[in-house]
Amino acid sequence: MNAKEAKIRIEKLKEKINELNYKYFVLDESEVNESVRDSLKRELIDLENQFPEFITPDSPTQRVGSMLSGRFKEVPHKSPKMSLADVFSAEEIREWYEKIKKLVSSHIDFVCELKIDGLNITIQYEKGLYVRALTRGNGKVGEDVTHTVKTIESVPLRLNESIDLEVSGEVFLPNHSFEALNIAQAQANLPLFANARNTAAGSVRQLDPEITAGRKLDMFVYHIDRNASHNGIKTQEDVLKNLQKIGLKTCTKFQKFSNIEDVIKFCDQWHKKRENLPFEIDGIVIKVNDLEQQKQMGFTAKAPRYAVAYKFPATQVSSQILDIILQVGRTGAITPVAVMTPTLVAGSTISRATLHNEDEIRKKDIKIGDTVIIQKAGDVIPEVVEVIKDLRTGREKTFHFPKNCPICGSPISRKDGEAAYYCSNKNCYAREKEGINHFVSKKAFDIDGLGESVVNQLLEAGLIRDAADIFLLKPEDLMSLDLFKEKRTNNLFASIEKSKTITMERFFFALGIRYLGEQSAYDFSKFIFSHIRNNHHLDILSLIQIVKSLSVDEIKNIDGIGEKIGDTLYEWFHNEKNEEYLKKLHKVGIILKTDSLKSSGKLSGKSFVITGTLIEFTRDQAKDLIKQSGGKVHSSTTKDTDFLVVGESAGSKLEKARKLGITTLSEAEFKKMLS
Repeated sequence: MNAKEAKIRIEKLKEKINELNYKYFVLDESEVNESVRDSLKRELIDLENQFPEFITPDSPTQRVGSMLSGRFKEVPHKSPKMSLADVFSAEEIREWYEKIKKLVSSHIDFVCELKIDGLNITIQYEKGLYVRALTRGNGKVGEDVTHTVKTIESVPLRLNESIDLEVSGEVFLPNHSFEALNIAQAQANLPLFANARNTAAGSVRQLDPEITAGRKLDMFVYHIDRNASHNGIKTQEDVLKNLQKIGLKTCTKFQKFSNIEDVIKFCDQWHKKRENLPFEIDGIVIKVNDLEQQKQMGFTAKAPRYAVAYKFPATQVSSQILDIILQVGRTGAITPVAVMTPTLVAGSTISRATLHNEDEIRKKDIKIGDTVIIQKAGDVIPEVVEVIKDLRTGREKTFHFPKNCPICGSPISRKDGEAAYYCSNKNCYAREKEGINHFVSKKAFDIDGLGESVVNQLLEAGLIRDAADIFLLKPEDLMSLDLFKEKRTNNLFASIEKSKTITMERFFFALGIRYLGEQSAYDFSKFIFSHIRNNHHLDILSLIQIVKSLSVDEIKNIDGIGEKIGDTLYEWFHNEKNEEYLKKLHKVGIILKTDSLKSSGKLSGKSFVITGTLIEFTRDQAKDLIKQSGGKVHSSTTKDTDFLVVGESAGSKLEKARKLGITTLSEAEFKKMLS
């Protein structure tokens, strides 16, 4: 990017971030996820670092806090309120540590505190009596919200000591209060509140304190004015303990560490178990414990050097589309994929995201060059959620689907009623390759070490032509591949041998039959199992006989199959080429297990959807447990869904479930139901 392009981009980013800040801090509205706002700001910081000549005083990077709403009296803070610098990875935490340890000569201890997702408030006490509460505002001047903060029961109106004091903390809405509030909204046919943080902020900024009182807010205090440090308070740990002593509520889940690696472990642990908290957190605040060391480290123009806020991996961020390419799947479906500037989302660096199909591109008005919001939750493939159109420059390009397959050049077509284009060549190299990748994937044969690059090598070397050939490989074949030495060869060979015994539902899913997903593969397997109930294992030749003995109508009438899948299954198993492929799999020693199909019936008739990341189970383990108990697992939330199992970093499915009135289960509740 040259200087002219950078200047245009910087101005666009400043304008958009200022608009988002106004909505977020003043109007308590969220146009985008907070992590998207963070990623736009990070891009602006990076550009201003590269082109400092374009930094202006009105840049969002050059100020602390937020603008004032103008509805409340403005009051100066007794001491400036500064925001913390954000870090987003373990590596950035280590980089911060390397910088600050050069500023002091003695060993550094740290205190880690949960970063409450709420509204920052400063409270002033005179002779131990509550006199004033202010928002952070712009860091120097805040809004007087004394009348509403006074209604929060955890905020004492009189301290245990008769002292003059200014403290800061976070006002938040506990999860149970937020849920109760939305239930009341739904019963009154009023719009639901979007999230707990904005609701808390809006509650504090009410003109009528009775409305605030009814919201059941809470507050944790974590900072004490520096003038109090002479009262025997020498560390941040002392601060938190003293706050409790004088009657102020603090979050007790803070912890002291003497090693930065232990700090990183603490951050990782809370990222995994934050769903078990009764309130929302979005990260961990890491502070140097010793107040004298804090003083030595000092401040930058915008933030203290002695503390940072570690933000949990975001599930939504912004990125820019550099190009749109096409991928050919195992069924011949052609999927457009956005190639983007590499961006950290949900803990991993993403440079590609699915655009699904032509209709989605048109519906979302996606163009090459657009700045977009991308989303990744759990093991879901990253996708483009929406375009930030305010950042367009006019140089963006419209994408047009080609008429031919990008791999083999054959014509592509789109059937009536379907969203995807398909390659007309059934022997297209891309289809064969993706079919094998699907066959060995985690949800199918789960052959560890046989990734896409290895499959490519095997195909290019002529060592395999289809998935069945994988089981005919010899160690010397693998040793002939790039980067394959004895240990890696032995590990992969052992994984291939182990995968020869597979559950029937995984086997059906691995075949890559169009429309046959995980749940329908399980439903079909349950039906087949009813014909061989006395056997623990089933050979593939017997399977062929059972399926081919069924009429197309019998297959369609299987619970969970239906007309579209039924037609496809019937055609697939009556195709001579496919039958030969199955016989080849039998010959190489594939054994089908049926133990997983013996359900207890405890969850019979109940349908589940899983969202977010579970701590004690993988998503596949959770699905298997539900199926073994007679339940069904679906990928999307509908009015027919009985339960939504909610893990960490839950996405839009949770919001939809709440709107539909679907029962949600925490991981602990899910475990209890299974037991």
